[in-house]
Amino acid sequence: MFIEQPPLLMRWIYPRAFWRMDKHVKAVYLTFDDGPIPDITPWVLDLLDQYQIKATFFLVGDNVRKHPEEFKLILKRGHRVGNHTYNHIQGIHYLSKNYLKNVEKANELIHSNLFRPPHGFMRWGEYMILRDKYQMVMWDLVTRDYSKRLTGPEVFEKVKRYCRNGSIITFHDSLKSEKNMKYALPKSIDWLIEQGYEFKIFD
Repeated sequence: MFIEQPPLLMRWIYPRAFWRMDKHVKAVYLTFDDGPIPDITPWVLDLLDQYQIKATFFLVGDNVRKHPEEFKLILKRGHRVGNHTYNHIQGIHYLSKNYLKNVEKANELIHSNLFRPPHGFMRWGEYMILRDKYQMVMWDLVTRDYSKRLTGPEVFEKVKRYCRNGSIITFHDSLKSEKNMKYALPKSIDWLIEQGYEFKIFD
């Protein structure tokens, strides 16, 4: 649970970030990190269309540069996009000025007021600067679909175990997540619908 649902301490470090939305509303927020990736991102978009669900995609700037048609497709289908840095870097491993430049380089392509730091970590000073320009979106449930130690059914079980009202759920439209995500995502959507959850995106 330490990994799947961040502890209160992590939530306190970045108090103005969205970790979980209204706990009194039976709704969830589907999010996808690390795209866009050909074949994978369009597959996700087609699946979401089947269910008439909108989601939020936190995009890596360099992937947007390499795959502009997939980026345009996300927007055309009516989904929200967010900034996930240009090179998927962690702020704690870089000088703040370089990290901030990387974020802004991504935003030159993505043009969004939403930001999610890779791995959920950044220096306090970086957070203080970025929070004034972006709405930071973290997560209440990360599915860990990227993990080689997990199978698709195990990823699905994590969704069922940890999802709750207001959960921000994170999947990944990435190569290393493809197998688990393609198994767990449709089953998770079916289960969430059965449980009566509404699907929302960020304003």
